[in-house]
Amino acid sequence: MNLINSVLNLLFLVLAAVIFGMSAYALVHALRVPTGAFVSAGKLQKNIWLLILALATLFSVGGAWSYFTAFLFVGGANFIGLGALGFFSIVAAIAATIYIVDVKPAVKGMGGRGNNGPYGPW
Repeated sequence: MNLINSVLNLLFLVLAAVIFGMSAYALVHALRVPTGAFVSAGKLQKNIWLLILALATLFSVGGAWSYFTAFLFVGGANFIGLGALGFFSIVAAIAATIYIVDVKPAVKGMGGRGNNGPYGPW
């Protein structure tokens, strides 16, 4: 039973780390996109997305940290489960996924820096 518990705890730890990575990636991308691109694409304003993604990153790092410390101390003895921060990690995953799948492609290439000439990049 300890082997199953330790495998499940490790799985939850990996999932929490992936959610944190997605949230941080989405936040960094949103910071780099110009403000007008969100409005031009018909999405929520940049400030709202930054708030959503900053909270998602905060909650996901809290969830990853709690799973990491619990895995270090508990290990395979008990199954940690979702816990209090599990729900917020799920919400963070949903917010980051919506941004990456829907908003990022819509604002891609709008404004921003680049060395595009009249016939493409040079």
